Amino acid sequence: MSSQSRKIEERGGVLIIFFVALLAIMEVINNSFEKKITDADNNEVSYSDWYNAKSIKQVMKENERDFLIALLSTGMIDRERSAAMKEKIEKTKQLVIKYEAEKTEILMGSANIPPSSWAQDLDGEMGKIIGLREWREKAKTLKETVGKINMGILFLQISVVFGVVCLIIQENPKLQQTFTWLMIGSGFIGIALSLYGYIVSL
Repeated sequence: MSSQSRKIEERGGVLIIFFVALLAIMEVINNSFEKKITDADNNEVSYSDWYNAKSIKQVMKENERDFLIALLSTGMIDRERSAAMKEKIEKTKQLVIKYEAEKTEILMGSANIPPSSWAQDLDGEMGKIIGLREWREKAKTLKETVGKINMGILFLQISVVFGVVCLIIQENPKLQQTFTWLMIGSGFIGIALSLYGYIVSL
């Protein structure tokens, strides 16, 4: 083995260690993002079910209100019962308004509406609702981030493969040099893609 080939091999070995270390770091970061995606998806489903439950309750109260108003308009209810029915209609109207306000907060999130419009608590605290739209957007952003990091990881893996090939080829320094540059190029593309994906998520 020529001295030039030995130098290329030594440099290639150092670069392989460097890119393998980066690959391990990016895998750990990627796994943490995938966990966040799972949490965001679960919260999106949970908030969607919560929103739908409020919608069902609102529709039921709207139907009850409309039925009571129609019944009252027939004139068949005596004065005493009529007063009680009007009170019931008013309470039903208030519940419809309440459910609409709760739905808005669940959909938009507490931070996106005035504090005076907060209507839904979370574990007994007001103003803590993240919002269905925000969870949906967060999940989308995280998935895009993971996609970019995965692409970066792919290029880092290709870089390591080029490095291994460089170590295997011992009798051809020129070819070794070519694979070394391919390894460096692929590695830095992988680093750039991974960092871009990570920075976008911040």
